[in-house]
Amino acid sequence: MMTLSGPEKLLLPRIKAAIIDVTPGLLLRAYSGGTLACDLQVGDTRRYYDLASLTKIVFTQQALMQAYDQGRWSLTTTVGDFLPDFKQPQTLITELLSHTSGIEWWTPLHQSIDLRLPWLQRRRWLYAQLQLAPWNKTGRAVYSDLGFMLLGFVLEALHGKNLLEIWRDLRAQTYAQSSLAMHVDNLPLCPVDQYAATELCPWRHKRLQGEVHDDNTWSFGGVSAHAGLFGSMDDLACYGLQLRAQWLGLPGALVQQASAQRFTQRAIAQEAGDWALGFMLPAPENASCGQYFSKRSFGHTGFTGTSCWYDPERDLLLMILSNRVYAGRDNKAFVALRPQLHDWLVQAL
Repeated sequence: MMTLSGPEKLLLPRIKAAIIDVTPGLLLRAYSGGTLACDLQVGDTRRYYDLASLTKIVFTQQALMQAYDQGRWSLTTTVGDFLPDFKQPQTLITELLSHTSGIEWWTPLHQSIDLRLPWLQRRRWLYAQLQLAPWNKTGRAVYSDLGFMLLGFVLEALHGKNLLEIWRDLRAQTYAQSSLAMHVDNLPLCPVDQYAATELCPWRHKRLQGEVHDDNTWSFGGVSAHAGLFGSMDDLACYGLQLRAQWLGLPGALVQQASAQRFTQRAIAQEAGDWALGFMLPAPENASCGQYFSKRSFGHTGFTGTSCWYDPERDLLLMILSNRVYAGRDNKAFVALRPQLHDWLVQAL
């Protein structure tokens, strides 16, 4: 039997009781000062999880941050600089990253896409749909999947490659020791019992396991800039520790400290929302990282019950994987549990 650390002994019974009717299982890992401080598996867990919108930071934001660090675009670069035919060419790349562009937040593209098309042809169809998307720029942040879909096309124009090739290049350079993957054509790379199952989907008419939960990403063939990655806790830690190294300017960081800190600081006025460039910042009330993470913290959450937050003042990295949508996407109980998990960890440490 594995010996539990002090924080783990304190957290384990609380989490066991808290996840009942919330999620079948949960993985929680924390690093304090870069050293493993807590590593728990509670309930029915699996090796791999649908990372959902963590894809936005693990892939899309990281790829754009590296390209910025290399001088390939600037804070004044517009969508039109890469996609001159796009109907909103004046939109800043930074506005898409901070969710202030005004593009519609979501639309059920999966209801009208032709699933018989190869995934690359579906991407061409998607670009045409983004050209038709409503825009309403209010000066306030409105979290938008469509904005990150558009950033995927920006990346393709920047690199001259398709999105899957860009992801594979990034993985080879940044996450070479990980098993992070997109499941092209929604085909799992490992036996399905290694994946945490998500929803019994009402329109796909099956329990999803090893196939991305996000409706639109599934319809795109499992490849997107806003969702689609699968990974283990080791994989997520590979990302989180690299992000920490970048922010601190440690040896081996693939982005210069100045660039990393630029992307993780507040990018919009507080009254407009709580966003850096691609990262969430702690909200004044009910922050998903709890009440103890400092205002300089940054991170992101995923719809399936995933999250990654880093507090540079405490030098504390906390990551959570779960499949809270197992009982259905309307199960909201995890929203209240997530900040509690952060609070409990800080208290235990």
